[in-house]
Amino acid sequence: MRYEKIVEAKFIARPNRFVAEVELNGAREIVHVKNTGRCRELLIPGCRVYLSESDVATRKTKYDLVAVEKRREDGSVLLINMDSQIVNDVADEWLRRGELFSSHAVIRREVTHGASRFDFHVEDGARKAFLEVKGVTLETDGVARFPDAPTERGVKHLRELIDCAENGMEAYVLFVIQMKGISRFGPNDATHALFGRTLREAERKGVKILAYDCVVSPDSVSADSPVPIDLT
Repeated sequence: MRYEKIVEAKFIARPNRFVAEVELNGAREIVHVKNTGRCRELLIPGCRVYLSESDVATRKTKYDLVAVEKRREDGSVLLINMDSQIVNDVADEWLRRGELFSSHAVIRREVTHGASRFDFHVEDGARKAFLEVKGVTLETDGVARFPDAPTERGVKHLRELIDCAENGMEAYVLFVIQMKGISRFGPNDATHALFGRTLREAERKGVKILAYDCVVSPDSVSADSPVPIDLT
């Protein structure tokens, strides 16, 4: 997935979860943050961020904050896409590459099943599957974890997938890790133990857990390679 217009800026502050203050071309600018998670380990005053410029004249903000450079303890810099709204597009692109289903599979987004609505429904011959997508931006020492804040909604999605698996359908949860350089993925039990317990229950009851890292540049992001999953 690609952004049309990207500019570089310096992060100053985040007054609330929806907006940030940045320095752009020597001036202070208010920008929209396309991620309502905490992202405290990413948005550090002085860090380099990347903004997507909008052509919509009626918007309150001209730019969206979509990526950030994270400086690790060893001095290396990790580029992380933190646009939570692009994750389903990345997953859609990945699914249509035929890596999980055939090239003839019918892929639909935002499909209601019973009282639930899933990110994707896939029909591939006799196969019927539901898939939920979660974007991952939290990284420590090469290990990616989800969530970065308690998510009752995430627990609900897992329980809905368990119900699908118990009723004979294929069920998947795909963690899109919005960076490279990751050795493994696991649940963030310290932040939300219930999500971790429910993820392990989902795996035991037949929900397939997938994690893929991404190739990230300031103006693009695409799913790349599978990442080992550690539920211990």
